[in-house]
Amino acid sequence: MLPLQQGITIDPQQFIPPLISAIATLVLFVVAFVIIYLLGKYFMARAVEQSLRRQNFDEKLIGFGVSVTVAVVAVVSVAVAATIAGFGIVLAAFATLGGALALAVGFAAQDLIANFVAGIFIIRDEPFEVGDWIEWNGNSGVVREIQLRVTKLDTFDNEMVTVPNNDLASTAVVNNVANDQRRVSVNFGIGYGDDIEQAREAIIEEGANIDGVLDEPAPSAPVTALGDSAVVFSGRVWIDPKETSVGGTRAAYLEAVKERFDAEGIDMPYPNTELSGEIEVANIGEAAGATSD
Repeated sequence: MLPLQQGITIDPQQFIPPLISAIATLVLFVVAFVIIYLLGKYFMARAVEQSLRRQNFDEKLIGFGVSVTVAVVAVVSVAVAATIAGFGIVLAAFATLGGALALAVGFAAQDLIANFVAGIFIIRDEPFEVGDWIEWNGNSGVVREIQLRVTKLDTFDNEMVTVPNNDLASTAVVNNVANDQRRVSVNFGIGYGDDIEQAREAIIEEGANIDGVLDEPAPSAPVTALGDSAVVFSGRVWIDPKETSVGGTRAAYLEAVKERFDAEGIDMPYPNTELSGEIEVANIGEAAGATSD
């Protein structure tokens, strides 16, 4: 009201040039962003995808690499478009804010990032695949699914276990079915009075008769220990772990040898301890007198 009371008039025309300038700057920013983003996305994403395919990367890693490339192109497009449009102050603020956010997210999600990185190496190096039986840190299971963050496994009790990929990448993992041949070893003990060659022949023959046992390498049964109560053999047979179960082979081997030993009168002694010496009991009369009182 004061400018009007003093006779000062406001010319609307004076706001038109700044408004036109702001609209032109905004349009320039949008046009520059769209052009840079579309061109960058087309060429960069395509180049990354072709490069990863030439190196035979897994499809999950290819998709992840393309997604990261598109995100980077978007950020760069915003920065370049802001520079072209003259948003220098906005760009500086954006860079400062982006750096602070990146630092905060990095600290808060370091475990998540570690699992993602580990997942990339697991998928790339392929220490195990879906369907493999693996063991790690005293645990075991059959791989159901390998994701970028976690690996899902099924235990032999049919329980699903979800393991962070960093745990699998930072420890020794045993892949029980990675090779075409695997040895199954079972210990058998016989009495010291039994015939070693007779027992060895029985162990080898029964091992060779088990379904799934390979002819080469041939079964063997060396003496591996002289225990307190038994002479110990290590019955050794070889199987293809992708076709034959390790646990099933071991169970069948134990049962077959036990029945063969029983049939041939070969002893399978259990641990026992023999005590020798004398035991002297004193003061029996005093103990009886104390009881009668």
